[in-house]
Amino acid sequence: ILNHFTLFSFLEDVLSKDAGECAICLEELQQGDTIARLPCLCIYHKCIDEWFEVNRSCPEHPSD
Repeated sequence: ILNHFTLFSFLEDVLSKDAGECAICLEELQQGDTIARLPCLCIYHKCIDEWFEVNRSCPEHPSD
């Protein structure tokens, strides 16, 4: 599923292995979680939806 937020889009995916901590909600990114994979390849939980309501860039790459 490709989601669009004005000028930003991401691919919804299922995480294939544990990947540390989500920079937005600070919960662990665990195998099997539904994630959002941004064009910069950063991954987040679906909390990115709320992030994009007020922000238009990757939380970790704001100048991109």
